[in-house]
Amino acid sequence: MKPVLSLIILFLCICCKSQIYPLKTYDIEEFPKDSYVKDTNNELHDYEGTWKGTWNGKTILITLKKIKFYKIFLENRAYYNDILIGKFIVKDSNGLILFDNNALADDNAKIKGSGFIKNTTSYLFGYNDPDLCHMNGRGRFKFTDSTKTKLEWKYSESENWIDTDCFYYGWAQADRPQPLPNTIILTKQ
Repeated sequence: MKPVLSLIILFLCICCKSQIYPLKTYDIEEFPKDSYVKDTNNELHDYEGTWKGTWNGKTILITLKKIKFYKIFLENRAYYNDILIGKFIVKDSNGLILFDNNALADDNAKIKGSGFIKNTTSYLFGYNDPDLCHMNGRGRFKFTDSTKTKLEWKYSESENWIDTDCFYYGWAQADRPQPLPNTIILTKQ
């Protein structure tokens, strides 16, 4: 009887320690370790799917997907969070594939969401590309229509991603790769 009682107490301690918070929780200074910021209102569902847009003679197809992500960067306060990730393929006007990261594991996606901007409908994301000298930047997207079939995408690349070890060091900005558009309207496919 004692081992069963001990297991029940242990289970209750674990369950009480981790807590669930809604996705749009902004003012909590500190989540308890292993808590879960969950998409309880299904707010990410409309973003999921494949989106298409064109810019500068290129076409991008980006697939957004919700995953449960463990935010370990807080070390002793690491917690789970439902986020959107993005995998994409970019083709030139002749259909030649310029960039394709669809085969990456979800945990290695180059686009990772970070959450909604408070009091808006804009969703923030970060981009980090280890294959391009850790090119990185931040952006946001939001719906432009009530049917939620069009997304406005805005992205800004960080300026300091090139150092002397990068194979693009010394290249003119115009000659460097541009895997993502700065501004585009994406249409749901």
